[in-house]
Amino acid sequence: MENKSVTYKDAGVDIDAGNRLVDMIKPMVKSTSRPEVLTEIGGFGGLFSFQADKYKKPTLVSATDGVGTKLKLAFDTGKHDTVGIDLVAMCVNDIIVQGAEPLFFLDYLATGKLSPEKAATVVGGIAEGCRQAGCALIGGETAEMPGFYPDDEYDLAGFCVGAVDNDLIINGSDVVAGDIIIGIGSSGLHSNGFSLARKIFFDIMGLSVNDTVEGLEQPIGLELLTPTKIYVKSVLNLIRDFKIKSISHITGGGILENIPRCLPQSCTAKIDPTSWDKPKIFDIMKKAGNIEENEMYRTFNNGIGMVLVVPKEQHQDIMQRLRDLNERAWVIGEIGTSNSGTSAVELI
Repeated sequence: MENKSVTYKDAGVDIDAGNRLVDMIKPMVKSTSRPEVLTEIGGFGGLFSFQADKYKKPTLVSATDGVGTKLKLAFDTGKHDTVGIDLVAMCVNDIIVQGAEPLFFLDYLATGKLSPEKAATVVGGIAEGCRQAGCALIGGETAEMPGFYPDDEYDLAGFCVGAVDNDLIINGSDVVAGDIIIGIGSSGLHSNGFSLARKIFFDIMGLSVNDTVEGLEQPIGLELLTPTKIYVKSVLNLIRDFKIKSISHITGGGILENIPRCLPQSCTAKIDPTSWDKPKIFDIMKKAGNIEENEMYRTFNNGIGMVLVVPKEQHQDIMQRLRDLNERAWVIGEIGTSNSGTSAVELI
């Protein structure tokens, strides 16, 4: 008996579906282009003509990240158009901390069975994030791996490269006692702490993604899917005209763990937790999960997505500029001297 000829598609990998996806996302990718981009997607590598003459001493800054278990909310709600924004945000917000302008972005999408329509929706979000950040989406990889992921699920990773003049790198080395700490508002949980958030809402409170919670405007699934805010253009605007000594992206580890990463060991950040307006969702989680104060501030951003340390004499002008940029911002503290010789955050 003659064996039937077996194809790659029989094994679960549909090359035609992958080609169809590339055709679907080409206009999205093109919408993020910059003058330095030399290629369209579909080749083996994306070409970006780096304009080094824009810098005295150009330094490249890179970052990679994912979206974490926030993706479970996309699967459970069937809403896939915003997690791509999260993916870009988690990378570009990291490199803006050092004063770098994001130049280009690449994505990696892995799935058990490729749905070109769903994947195109995800990439549409990635393209939107790139537009918000001003960087070009120049390539990526879509991996169809049957048996490795459930058919209706996927994972995402992102990679970003930016540039800054070596003499203008922001590293917090010149922060001193008396400097002012400014917090810029978050759009919600962003993309961190979702394992705990999901435990609270779906295990402890017993909710489904379509249930509503008093004090929140949307069903809990949509509320949790609020995309991460991208701060690139506002921070670049500030850097052009003001002295920004230190920047912290409030991601995993929250306020307590991230601010010390960008301070000299001689300094302590004295933060007043009552100084800004916290989105209601944080109070709901704290109460429902009986979460201790320190755990809240080392897990979630609690309404502050980006922290700036600035000279006292400039802080009022910087606050006015942030208002002009339609950012919600507050003076949330001041730099003090560390008694232990190790940088830390003190909640006052």
